[in-house]
Amino acid sequence: MLDYGALALIPPLVVIVLAVLLKSSFEPLLIGCVVGFVMIAFHTNGNFFNDFVDSLTKVLGDKDSVWVILVCGLYGSLIGLMVRSGGTNMFGDWALNRIQTKKSALTTTWLLGLVIFLDDYLSALTVGMSMKKITDAHRVPREKLAYIVNTTAAPLCVIVPISTWTIFVGKILETSKVAAPGKGLVTYWHMIPFVVYGFVSVLLIPLFIYGVFPWFGKMKKAKIRTEETGKVVGNPFSSTASLDVTPMDSSKQAKVIYFILPIIVLLAATIYFDIDALKGVMVAVGFTFFYYLIIRLGTFRQLSETIFTGFNSMVFALAILLMSYLLKDVNDKMQLTQYVLKAASPYLNKQLLPVIVFISLSIISITTSASWGLYVVAIPLIVPLARHFDSNVLLNIGAVVSAGAAGSNACLYSDCNILTSQSTECNNLDHGLSQLPYAGIAFLISCLIYIILGFTVA
Repeated sequence: MLDYGALALIPPLVVIVLAVLLKSSFEPLLIGCVVGFVMIAFHTNGNFFNDFVDSLTKVLGDKDSVWVILVCGLYGSLIGLMVRSGGTNMFGDWALNRIQTKKSALTTTWLLGLVIFLDDYLSALTVGMSMKKITDAHRVPREKLAYIVNTTAAPLCVIVPISTWTIFVGKILETSKVAAPGKGLVTYWHMIPFVVYGFVSVLLIPLFIYGVFPWFGKMKKAKIRTEETGKVVGNPFSSTASLDVTPMDSSKQAKVIYFILPIIVLLAATIYFDIDALKGVMVAVGFTFFYYLIIRLGTFRQLSETIFTGFNSMVFALAILLMSYLLKDVNDKMQLTQYVLKAASPYLNKQLLPVIVFISLSIISITTSASWGLYVVAIPLIVPLARHFDSNVLLNIGAVVSAGAAGSNACLYSDCNILTSQSTECNNLDHGLSQLPYAGIAFLISCLIYIILGFTVA
């Protein structure tokens, strides 16, 4: 395989620069992918268009991509059903009667994020949708809501005992011979204290909510905008389709249970099927469909159409996600992860290995939106490296996991950022750029902690 060296950095840098200039996500991702395939074709004397189409076909046919399409689309269907039932609106009214201040609205958002920890997609979509009406009533800018929703998604999923993230990494620990067969999750539990970024980013939120640290940057500008103009949304999330919010039967009085019960079924089914988000949401959509049909909340046709319009509302978000997967394929072909680790290798030693692993892989994750894919590539590389330097293996894998969470949190076009923007109806670039300094603070604090850990437990 050809060694592209520092040239491997060009496609993700093109995406980041164009995203800021064009104030969008899909087009920069598409252009960045094309640039990458042109570079690959130039080095291999191939045809960039054929390579682009082949890679796109591979991404669309990949079982992980299909899983994401189905999960996100069906979450959209479930949300569509709950919105048209009137239950979501009633939940907002119920919560408004109990949440009296702006700080309590933000704290409730944080706490709800802590409760829905099974999956980052589930958290980002459910918490954003649930709290939007409450935070709007207290004149909280959507950028601030999106920051809390996003930061209690992936960063929390990596520090709880069981989630889709911990199960996934646990399997990699088994294949990397770090854990015995069947003991991957138990081994992950021993590693949780070393997943520093998750703890730092989640615990920073209440410090900003209660004024220990002041809001600043674009987040402060959004706060001023809301106070002066009353506009909680600067630029809405760009989408080709939106949810139908009209009640299916306006003569029926909406109830909070129409919202609460489907969420309970969703959580219970996800847990029952070994934290399988796809099976969980399938059960939840099926239950909600027949539940609403039995109580005559809507006709069979209305409910069926709502499932499809809800799925369709996620198409733009899914298009961005698939482009990010295509960019990851470009980066894999150009061996970006291997290049960054190789470039960092002259500076490695037992004490500094954890922080260098965290910094270098965070850069990859933030520029490429890779998290789970990064784990698949990086963990098998880091394990022998840590053993070579006689450094604590679990500490270094914790740094890898932290890097993936940092990427999910800070990348302007990561899957969780896109879904957070969808659920909060906040422009994804406004959300990403306003959140970036806060993720940066968590990143710097994590670096300091990894330096300390490197000299104490490595």
